[in-house]
Amino acid sequence: MSDVRRTVHGHIESHPGVHFNELVRDLDIATGQAQYHLRRLRRAGRLDVVELRDRTHYFPQGYDSWEQRTIALLRRETARGIIVVALEDPEPSAAELAGELDVARSTISWHVSTLVEADVAEKCYDRHGRSHVKLTRPEETRRLLDEVAPSLSDRLVDRFTRLIDDTFGESATRR
Repeated sequence: MSDVRRTVHGHIESHPGVHFNELVRDLDIATGQAQYHLRRLRRAGRLDVVELRDRTHYFPQGYDSWEQRTIALLRRETARGIIVVALEDPEPSAAELAGELDVARSTISWHVSTLVEADVAEKCYDRHGRSHVKLTRPEETRRLLDEVAPSLSDRLVDRFTRLIDDTFGESATRR
């Protein structure tokens, strides 16, 4: 195995769920070079790939598909925030999540939908029809939370999305 391929594989082992752009930035290698080595590692059965909401995440062998989806989502700041709140306060409402995380309800809705699609959480409703979030596997999620932190670039993308949501939310209310 070449030194670059060994470095790529080592980075994936120490950063499970890393997405493509983050890997390229972290290792400071060319896009084509990363694609080549990732393709070779995948063909050799040395890594798994998960596509989730327009991002490709890479994993070393040993994680099941639920763990892969959960780790990929834990790398996203807002989804991670929702999960952390739901671990502390089982079944928080969408309004509580929006207030706690200081994000627009539409942002909460998008991330909750992603968590539900990935089987990390489920939506439930109270007797007043308000939606709440409940983690499907809270203890396993808590264990994975300790393994993963969102990258700086993931946090910046999430914050940019919040800025856009806030800007459009304010202009829509002024009309």
